[in-house]
Amino acid sequence: MPNVSANNIQIEYEAFGDPNSPPLLLINGFGSQLIFWDEELCGQLAQSGLYVIRFDNRDVGLSSKLEEAGLPKLGALLRGESIDIPYTIEDMADDAVGLLDALGIEKAHICGVSMGGMIAQAVAINHPQHVLSLISIYSTTGNPELPPPTPEAMEVLLSTPPVEREANIEHAIKLFRKIAGPGFPFDEKWHRKLVTQAYDRAFYLEGAARQFAAIFTQKNRKPALALVSVPTLVIHGIDDPLVSVEGGKDTAEAIPGSELILIDGMGHDLPHVGGAWPQIIDAIVDHAQKVGA
Repeated sequence: MPNVSANNIQIEYEAFGDPNSPPLLLINGFGSQLIFWDEELCGQLAQSGLYVIRFDNRDVGLSSKLEEAGLPKLGALLRGESIDIPYTIEDMADDAVGLLDALGIEKAHICGVSMGGMIAQAVAINHPQHVLSLISIYSTTGNPELPPPTPEAMEVLLSTPPVEREANIEHAIKLFRKIAGPGFPFDEKWHRKLVTQAYDRAFYLEGAARQFAAIFTQKNRKPALALVSVPTLVIHGIDDPLVSVEGGKDTAEAIPGSELILIDGMGHDLPHVGGAWPQIIDAIVDHAQKVGA
């Protein structure tokens, strides 16, 4: 896969489709590599007339690791103490824009899931000149008044993943099962293949700690989102245990004229079986076509 210099780091990326088609930049969630944007999903979006770009955020996958930043004091952070953090959601938004610049792309549809949705929102706020539209999927505004994750989801998220390969894979399966929604089948074989590929491609726990610090200290973007004028699509699972559906509703409420799609039975995932993919792909393609029109 290609690798470019952007915003003073190296970013690994992969593109699908015709470079002359409208660009769609896909931004990953917490600790996840570009392969978590499934290749088949990317292919279907590309076949629908979009130039699809997926990439590794900083500190994950094959993009730059910020080892010189050290490890944040997460224990102190969780106790409510103020700490120095290595970087912010806004810094990661600058990475995304830097990638577009490196690829010679002036504007793109910016789509992010979870933490990636936070980054996408920051791109729309701070770099509107680069945004054709915003697509925020099971994400949130950073509004501190919103409901927290369920205790069960938070417990699994905060547990330290094992270093040993097989134990790490089992831990990841447990996490994905915990945050999946009840309305769609959980395909353990598919998830096992994905997390095994992720472990073998780039196992790096330290980066997840720094990304977590950026999420936990994120700004309340709701006031700034009220000034976002690009067409916006918000997608959220009604049964999301990690980022409450109220986060999606808050995002749609904050951005004037945004469209909100709630998927019954979907949790904090993009279920590839049971009919969720067609809903999500159709929504993204329809949204992009409306913007183009």
